[in-house]
Order: sequence, then structure tokens, then C-alpha cells
Amino acid sequence: MNVIKIAETENEIERCFPVMSELRPHLREDEFVERVRRQGRRSGFQLVYLSVDDGVKAVAGIRIAEWLAGGTSLEIEDLVAAGGERSKGYGGQLFDWIVEYARQNGCDEVKLVSAVTRFAAHRFYLNKRMIIQAHYFSMPLK
Repeated sequence: MNVIKIAETENEIERCFPVMSELRPHLREDEFVERVRRQGRRSGFQLVYLSVDDGVKAVAGIRIAEWLAGGTSLEIEDLVAAGGERSKGYGGQLFDWIVEYARQNGCDEVKLVSAVTRFAAHRFYLNKRMIIQAHYFSMPLK
């Protein structure tokens, strides 16, 4: 049975690391729980995961915030399905759950930033009826 929930306990957060590290290989396992908790305290960041038979198949990092430009938005910071589990619908199920969670929390939109080279991810988001709305700029400081 597929279960989708917000990772709240240390164990739940730890169980998300192997899947999240596929998307974010720079993360260190020994720092992961504290980093997720710190981001939660600072900005409302939450990990959401989909598990099947107690195995984590997909993970997303989300946060709800308010912007002058667009009102209240749920931002998907990370969305990844486990390597051997892609194309089984887990990412789509997790995405759909996040959209419903945004609606239930009074959000005006769901948004995300995706690296320009992630073409398969772009196809997925466009198939989910997302639109390309803006360019995202950054300036590395380190």
C-alpha cells in the first residue's frame, strides 16, 4: 500500500536520505537530519515521502511562503523518485499529493525551480500542467 506523509521523526527523515541523495549528492548523511530540522525552523521546510511496503520510493522538499508577486505559494524545492523506481508513477503520486496539500493550506500556486539541463524533469512538470513562468537568476557567493 502506498503511504504519503510528512517526515516528522528523526527516523522518518533518515529514511528519506538515500533517495534525496540521488538528487542532492553533496548532502552528507551525518548532517541530513539536523539540516532538514534547521531549514524547517528557519523557513518552514518539510520533507514529504511516498513509501510502499515500508520502503521510501519518492521524496520531496517543500515549503509554504508568501510573496508580494504571487501571494501564498507552496514551493517544491526537491522532488525525486528512487533510481530503480522511476517511471512507476511514484513521483506523479507525490506531486499530486503536494498539489492537494497546497490547496488545503490556502496556497495560490505551486511553484518550483528546475535546473535548465533537467529535460526529463521539465517534461514531467509540463505533463503535470505546470507552466514556464519566469527565468531564475543566481549569483554564487562562495
